[in-house]
Order: sequence, then structure tokens, then C-alpha cells
Amino acid sequence: MNEYQQFARRIGLIGITNLFIGLSGLILLPILTKTLPIEEYGTYVQITVTIGLIPGIVMLGLPYTMVRFLAATKSREGVQEGYYSIVGITVLSAGLASVALFLLAEPIAAALFDGRTTVTRILALVVFLECMNLLQYNYFRTFQQIKRYSSLLLLKTCLQLISVAALVLASYGIFGAVVGLLITNLLLFVVMGILIVSEIGVAVPKFRHLWEYLAFGLPTVPGNISSWVVNSSDRYMITLFLGTAYVGYYFPGYFLGQIINMFFAPLAFMLPATLSKHYDENNTETVRTILSYSKKYFITLAVPSVVGLSLLSKPLLVILATPEIAENSYLITLFTSLGMLFFGIRAIDSQILILEKKTMITGKIWLLSGFLNIMFNIYFIPTFGIVGAAITTLVTYVLAYLILGYISRRYLALPKDPQFVCKCLLASALMAIILLYLNPIDLCAIMMTLVVCIIVYMGTLLVLKGFTKHEIDCFKKIFSGNVKKIL
Repeated sequence: MNEYQQFARRIGLIGITNLFIGLSGLILLPILTKTLPIEEYGTYVQITVTIGLIPGIVMLGLPYTMVRFLAATKSREGVQEGYYSIVGITVLSAGLASVALFLLAEPIAAALFDGRTTVTRILALVVFLECMNLLQYNYFRTFQQIKRYSSLLLLKTCLQLISVAALVLASYGIFGAVVGLLITNLLLFVVMGILIVSEIGVAVPKFRHLWEYLAFGLPTVPGNISSWVVNSSDRYMITLFLGTAYVGYYFPGYFLGQIINMFFAPLAFMLPATLSKHYDENNTETVRTILSYSKKYFITLAVPSVVGLSLLSKPLLVILATPEIAENSYLITLFTSLGMLFFGIRAIDSQILILEKKTMITGKIWLLSGFLNIMFNIYFIPTFGIVGAAITTLVTYVLAYLILGYISRRYLALPKDPQFVCKCLLASALMAIILLYLNPIDLCAIMMTLVVCIIVYMGTLLVLKGFTKHEIDCFKKIFSGNVKKIL
């Protein structure tokens, strides 16, 4: 089995894992929205947003550094030195951030979490564990341990679903939900720590490459912050302008639109380590081929998903949440899903700059995007409410996509295929006609309609020759291959 088939197999494994993760979110959504008051649900959303913010800052870009610098390391001593150096820095930076959050819990709770100080202090512990766990996940990502990485992601998903749902259903409310997150992260920290130590042992780092690591990682921090601003700060802004209840109305529609991220998540995991290996070996044509196939894979799945999610948003939200949330949130899905389409394409293009170690450029692009996002939100949210926040997200993603795509082509130009995009759009349009005609409302009708739409979409692409004979043969080999040979 050649390199492309191996890469595609691994993409498939991570894709299936992310499918289960997405389904778990769909299970947890109705439990939270139908059990918690809308203000408490909004607070829970704010907590998850905060968990996404702090690691991107305090980890100093070191997860990217680990993937970029350790993927090709062969010796045990080299791995130990690199890994434990990064761990040591992260313990210090994440520890300081968590202590600060704990000590400042009261004013932070008053501003962002409806005055829930105890919940904020528990959040401080969750944030520290989240940082350490992200680092440990990146160890398995760096060394392409796909089965183990996928299993640990599934374990996290199951633990979080069970613990959060059980405590919320037991009437512990938002307090129980945050405790559930703490339990999940603590158990994962122990399990992953044991696995890594059993593999590479324990060593005291000498921090030989500290400045090299920080020189690569630190320029990504402004990008991480700006990326978070673009992806998540809208919930903070909604809280400041409208209150936490409106975050509760906003997020279910946003969540549906974000499902498209499920298609990019396997690429986000696989591309950095895989591309770094080939790029360092001067296999430029292989890098170009992998990136081109990745973009085609993503567009094939994302374009019809934007259409389907947008048209089915309202009935799905009635089923998954409440009619009140559906009425307030269904338009959010349209703008969010479109934004995720551009976000995914931009993220594939950004791999070129990462390979060139031009992380300063991506940082500047995200700084500009973050600034524009805040400015747009200040105007759009008071004017258009929560729909304004969704429009801002879409506009910002489109701008970031255009700027980064233009710059990345200077370093490595990827072949364009506008005909394929047009074929995807035409097939999606036929699918939209079916959805509008059938107009499914209940869950069973929605599922049956989706099956019909998938068949029509893929059939149309085949008729229009959206895939070459070589690509179809490649897919056949991928699905008929022996998984054990590549894992």
C-alpha cells in the first residue's frame, strides 16, 4: 500500500473517531438544553469557550513545536529531552495561569459566569489539566500512533458524556457539569501519563533546544489568540451586550454549523506530522499531492453539508433543543457552516506556511482577523443580535482565507480545480431541491431524506465525472486494503 493510501486510511480512522465525538455532542445537547435553565446552559457554553482560550495562550505554541521538531526524532534520548522540556515549560506556564484564575475567580465570575465563583474555581483546575492533556495528546499525534490517539479521544468523549450528563440529570446543574469536566480530565491525565512513561521512561530535561522551541512556538500564540477571538469570542461579546441567556440561544445553531469541522479534524491531526516528514526529505511533489487531495476531500464533504445543515437547522434544533431555541438559533447555522467551509480550506493552505516555518505570517493574519472580528461584533451584535455575531464570523473567515491563500501560493502553488467545485455546487443544488420538496420534520423523516440526498449527491458527482478513474481506483484500494499493515 503506497503512501497516499496509508495517509487516507489514517484520515478515515480519525474521521470515524470524530464522527463519534460529534454524535456525543448531539446526545449531550438535548440533555443540557432541556434540563438546565437557559442562563445556566449559557454559562456552560462560556466555560467550554474559556477552556478553549487559555491553553492556546499559556502553552506558548509548544504543541505545534512538538509535532514539527520531534516527528523525525529517532533516538529515545532525543524524544525524552524534547518531550520533557516541553512538559516542564507547560507545567510552569499552565500552573501560573490556573493559579491566577483561581485567585481572581470572584471578579471573573461576575463578568463572565453569572457570578458563579465556585464554578470558576473548579474551572481553574480543569484548565490546568486540559493543558497537560493537550500536550499528551500531541505526543501520540507527533509519532503517528493513530489507534492509540483515536482510542483516547473516544475514551475522553465517553467519560465526558457520562459524567456531565449523569451529574446534570441528578439535578446538580451547572456545578455538576463542571465537576464532570474535572473528573474526565483527571482520569485522562493519569491514563495518558502512564502510557507515555511506559513508552519513553522518565528523564530530567536539560532544555537544550528551549530557545529553538520557543522561537518556533511563540509566534503562533498571537495567532492562537486571534483564532480564538474569531472562533469563540462572539460568545463573550454576546454575554457582555445581551447576557448569558442569549449565549444559550446562540450556541445550538452554532454547534450544528460547526459539525463541518468534523471533516477537517482528521486533516488537522494528520497533515502537520505527515507533511513535515516529506518536506524535510525534500519530497515537494508528495507534499503538493497530499495537500491537493486533502482540499478535494474536504470540499467534497463540506459543500453539501453546508446546504443540508442550513436547510434542516430548524427541525433539527426543535428535536435536539427546544422550539424557543430553534426559533432564535436556526439562522446561525447557515452563516456558521459557510464560515467553517472557508475555515477548513484556509487551514489546509496554512500548512504551507507552517512547513516553511513562517509562523509569524500566520500570526499576523490572525491578529488582523481577530481585530476585525472584535470591531465587527461591536457593531453587528447590538444591531442584529446573535445573528450579527454569526455574520461577523463568516466575514472574518472569508477574509482570512483570501489573505492566507494569496500568501501561501508564493511558497508552494497548489493546482486549482474550479470545474470540480462547480460540480460539487451543482450536485448540492440538486440535493437542496430534494430537501425543500420533501421538507422533513421528524427525526425518522430527516434521516431517510439524508440517505436519499447522499445517494443523489454522490451519484451526480460520478455522472459529472467529479473524480478521475485514478482517484476511484485509489479509493477502491484504500477500502480493500489491510488496516493492520498501516497502523
